[in-house]
Amino acid sequence: MIRKAKLSEIPQILALANACAQHMIKNGIFQWNEHYPSRAVFEADIDRGELYVLVIEEEIIGTIVVSTLMDEEYLPIEWLTENGRNIYIHRLGVHPNRQGKGYAQQMMQFAENHARDNGFISVRLDTFSQNTRNQRFYEKRGFQKLGDIFFPKQSEHPFHCYELVL
Repeated sequence: MIRKAKLSEIPQILALANACAQHMIKNGIFQWNEHYPSRAVFEADIDRGELYVLVIEEEIIGTIVVSTLMDEEYLPIEWLTENGRNIYIHRLGVHPNRQGKGYAQQMMQFAENHARDNGFISVRLDTFSQNTRNQRFYEKRGFQKLGDIFFPKQSEHPFHCYELVL
């Protein structure tokens, strides 16, 4: 079941994010670290009503942010659609013990359906340039790579921006 996250679940969400970060680091992907994602970021996501969790057998095993806010880092990107009626995906994660079972696909389908059902024209996101697994994941879903942005607190490497026109 995918539902909105609650503030009381922040410890579980942070533990999930930490497990994902450690798994990525172990695999040479330095995307999430001690600065990101943080408690404050997840609390803000919940305050805006944009953080969703995937719950299986009463355990939070995945997170996804489905947002209408466009980060200023995205301004230089030449998007395929006009700004304004777009959804932005952030902090998609599945616990390493549960990966490979289609849960990320399920959460992305949820986000894309949410966008369509609410009259949005596209779904936008970024993914780490060193995470080729994520790039293939989004490209198989029909997302098009458009350009690069940087998040210096996360990495010296760029993040690729993608868009799916609905």
